[in-house]
Amino acid sequence: MKTKPVIISLALLCLSAPVLADDDCDDPMTDWQPREQLRQKLESEGWTVYRIKVDDGCYEVKGMAPEGFSAEASFAPATFELMDLEREDDDDEDEDDNRDDRGDGQARDKARADRPVPRNGIVKGRPTVTVE
Repeated sequence: MKTKPVIISLALLCLSAPVLADDDCDDPMTDWQPREQLRQKLESEGWTVYRIKVDDGCYEVKGMAPEGFSAEASFAPATFELMDLEREDDDDEDEDDNRDDRGDGQARDKARADRPVPRNGIVKGRPTVTVE
């Protein structure tokens, strides 16, 4: 008698799992719009786009949102509908907040600006642009 509720529970769990895990885009590739059109659309809305790539059938965009924070967003490739938006916080942010509380935030920013750029072109904290 105890097996019937267990079987029913497992059946319901298995049937509901696909509904909960559907965060992928399922647009047919023939309907996809070019990435460059998405880049132009986002930049006209105030985004700074660092990278656009395909992930789980969606266009995944890394960049700076118009509100001024780093973000990773997923867009449907056929309609450019926003599917998911994640704010990306830096690990150093907590340390920066503590320094700003002491009042030396402006001195730190000036020291960063005066620092020479390395020869290899890689600067910590600055975004890189990858066109895929």
